[in-house]
Amino acid sequence: MTEFHYTVDADGVAIITWDIPGKSMNVLSMEGLRELDAHIDTALADDAIKGVIITSGKPDFAGGMDLNVIAKMKHMAGDQPEKGVFEGVMSMHHVLRKIERAGMDPRTLKGGKPIVAALPGTALGIGLEIPLACHRIIAADNPRAKIGLPEIMVGIFPGAGGTTRLARKLGAMGAAPFLLEGRLSEPNKARSAGIIDEVVPGEELLARAKEWVLGAKDADLVKPWDAKGYKMPGGAPYHPAGFMTFVGASAMINGKTQGVYPAAKALLSAVYEGALVPFDTALKIEARWFTHVLMNPSSGAMIRSLFINKEALEKGANRPDVADEKVRKLGVLGAGMMGAGIAHVAASAGIEVVLIDAKQESADKGKAHSEALLDKGMKRGKVSEAKKADVLGRIVATTDYDALAGCDLVIEAVFEDPKVKAEVTVRAEAVIPEDAIFATNTSTLPITDLAKASKRSGQFIGIHFFSPVDKMLLVEIIRGRETGDRAVAKALDFVRQIRKTPIVVNDARFFYANRCIIPYINEGMRMVREGVAPALVENAAKLMGMPLGPLQLVDETSLDLGAKIATATRAAMGDAYPDGDVDEVVFWMVEQGRSGRKSSAGFYDYDDKGKRQLLWPGLAAKFPQSDAQPDLVTVQHRLMFAQTLEAVRALEEGVLTDIREGDVAAILGWGYAPWSGGPFSWLDMLGAAFAVTVCDDLEARFGARFRAPEILREMAAQDSGFYVSREATAA
Repeated sequence: MTEFHYTVDADGVAIITWDIPGKSMNVLSMEGLRELDAHIDTALADDAIKGVIITSGKPDFAGGMDLNVIAKMKHMAGDQPEKGVFEGVMSMHHVLRKIERAGMDPRTLKGGKPIVAALPGTALGIGLEIPLACHRIIAADNPRAKIGLPEIMVGIFPGAGGTTRLARKLGAMGAAPFLLEGRLSEPNKARSAGIIDEVVPGEELLARAKEWVLGAKDADLVKPWDAKGYKMPGGAPYHPAGFMTFVGASAMINGKTQGVYPAAKALLSAVYEGALVPFDTALKIEARWFTHVLMNPSSGAMIRSLFINKEALEKGANRPDVADEKVRKLGVLGAGMMGAGIAHVAASAGIEVVLIDAKQESADKGKAHSEALLDKGMKRGKVSEAKKADVLGRIVATTDYDALAGCDLVIEAVFEDPKVKAEVTVRAEAVIPEDAIFATNTSTLPITDLAKASKRSGQFIGIHFFSPVDKMLLVEIIRGRETGDRAVAKALDFVRQIRKTPIVVNDARFFYANRCIIPYINEGMRMVREGVAPALVENAAKLMGMPLGPLQLVDETSLDLGAKIATATRAAMGDAYPDGDVDEVVFWMVEQGRSGRKSSAGFYDYDDKGKRQLLWPGLAAKFPQSDAQPDLVTVQHRLMFAQTLEAVRALEEGVLTDIREGDVAAILGWGYAPWSGGPFSWLDMLGAAFAVTVCDDLEARFGARFRAPEILREMAAQDSGFYVSREATAA
């Protein structure tokens, strides 16, 4: 399969076109790299060739490196994985450096052939690192295009020269947002930032690239870092200004990552150390740090969960084998924040939406929520007036259930009251087609029980969104006891249409995500009741990579909601209810009028604008802090194992059927320490035997909630792991 195609036009300009057959987006494989290398050799060796254009045969340039290849690099390297990975990375550096020098005399820096990158659209990761090695980057004026280096988001950093080149091109300070935050820009903003050189109308892209190639002089081909007297913008590390830049960058990284994300620290080290040496040595330093990151289990876990597994789920890895079930017309019952959010994402994806509420005023307010989000997008330059009109034109806000006629999917998002849900189910089914699928957005109520109100229980399913709907990527699809395959397929196809990530779980109280979130929150409140310092609880969580401590998280979700859930759970479980000590904290806080952020008072204080301040001192009066505080690791183990063991129990009980879904959902749904790859990946990192030892210790000291599940004990006895077992089963 040819990935890079080589042609020469009448003026002697070679055009290397990246166009992988059968794929909507180019991604670089090792085979593709070898093809590109061979084409560059051909162009440089042919005296008739005046220069080279590297472009794409697709609407976009490239989506990056094939991370499946990166994930396997260390496994393919035999007994010396570090050596194999390093040599593989250096082979990429060799090709890109060849493009950069383009046959010029190494002493005079003359005689090279101009090479220009012509980007028709999105250029990410290696799709930008290749252009950065070219002598000029020209992009089409395509506002939908994204240009950047997002590798840090999946636990690695740009390792094919992108880190070194961008830092030397923009300076450490200028490059920081693009390297350390993975910031993506549309072409004009990328040009303003200095990442690319020109933006031209799309129809003029190749003509302008050819014009530049034919007019380029020797001096146009020499990169600043290859020229004599080069000085790094903003100052090198030994320069006073540069020194302060790197001190600030180090503080920023540790402040944001709490030291648990190895890629960010390695990236900064590569930039700092590389800035002290000549360019070619800097590339070797970058390659060594990149190899160091790839050999870290955190990197492999993040790549597996946030790219490979996430992509597999979005492509329907667990979709039943039934015909296409894309949604044409969606009904949404309930125009509150959740229903309004669902209507917005569906209409934004091109789906016709009927948004129903009991009062027209409420329905209109739900549609206005979408208008407000679109207005915000317009202010940021991401939404046009035409797009706003299109999206709003797809939403019909009404009280009339007859408007649901023709809907092939209906999602109810009314109050968490079984009677109210049953009423709207009956009313909707009286109107919608016989083959329509009906979904409930409940976050806690069993789907099988709610399906009793339906005449078509096989077509009844749970589709659980997370708030705010427009920002949260995860959607939990819950299969009731009688839910059929077509309903599951419909739900999965709908989630794919709105560009979110689905997991499919079986029906049980709290399903999967909430089942794991609640023990995490409860363990934090339980420790406060025991006299553990709230600051220790919160910071222990953050030092493990949790984005929010349990007390801040319950403030965000609201304590009165926690009280309602506790009341309902206690009623359902009776004497088996395990969280009476937690309820003492929850109900007392609600009695004090401290329901969380929404009341501007919770475990934290808030200013008059709702901005979170410090932890509320009044906690100490009710729950005095003990003189002897637990050690940090004990607090961290309690918080992490409380949620992790619940994930394992969900798998053991058949609520969760795929560990890939468990890991992806944990990170996207409640922010489970992303560096770990998710709860199952984390346990594999720890090793089952060590995890069981920790569980036994926690159980002895704090109770049966930390008892190791049998599946974990079996893995410990067999020296196995979750992904080892899964891969063996697949094989």
